[in-house]
Amino acid sequence: MIYLINQTTFQQFEDIAINIKPERLKIFIKKVQELDLKPFLGHSLYYDILSHFNDDGTLKDDAPQAYKDLINGTEYLDQYGHIVLYEGLAPTMVYFTFARFIENDAVHYTATGPVIKRHENGDPLSSPEIVKLVQQQRSVANAYANDVEKFLWDNKDDFPLWRYNAKNKSSRQAGPRIRGIDKTDFNYPGSYNNYNLTITEFLN
Repeated sequence: MIYLINQTTFQQFEDIAINIKPERLKIFIKKVQELDLKPFLGHSLYYDILSHFNDDGTLKDDAPQAYKDLINGTEYLDQYGHIVLYEGLAPTMVYFTFARFIENDAVHYTATGPVIKRHENGDPLSSPEIVKLVQQQRSVANAYANDVEKFLWDNKDDFPLWRYNAKNKSSRQAGPRIRGIDKTDFNYPGSYNNYNLTITEFLN
């Protein structure tokens, strides 16, 4: 598994405890790459980018310059001639990872079931406070992801494998989302003709 960021990258953006094991952080980095970054970039571009990485997570010397700029950031002119300071993929991945880490770290799984962690030097956050903190980190991640998206649009000729998908943008937003409406008989009993009834007629 190639990890695009590590604990050192993390410390450039967030002050995390030094006693957090790198192996533990890698669990969430992997989830972010597979569940957040891959759908965002698209499978073709994502796997092509990984093919230009060494096993230690560094870009190969012969990697396309466009990929180096996408990963590491760059300064460029957009279509209107404005200077854009693009920071690369790192901050997007860091804050998506941080959100997943906070969400998971609040719960400890025991033989008798999940429990809220207790700490000697402080009280654990309440569930609403954890949800709020996770959403804050995802909001920051999304702001950086919008910069990545703008970079890809502004340089789309250099990324022929990238395919924009509006569903991917909506799916990465913080908070609950409606993905679709289930019209199976379990949720909407009756015959097909009943689908055209008003809600008051349906309930009667």
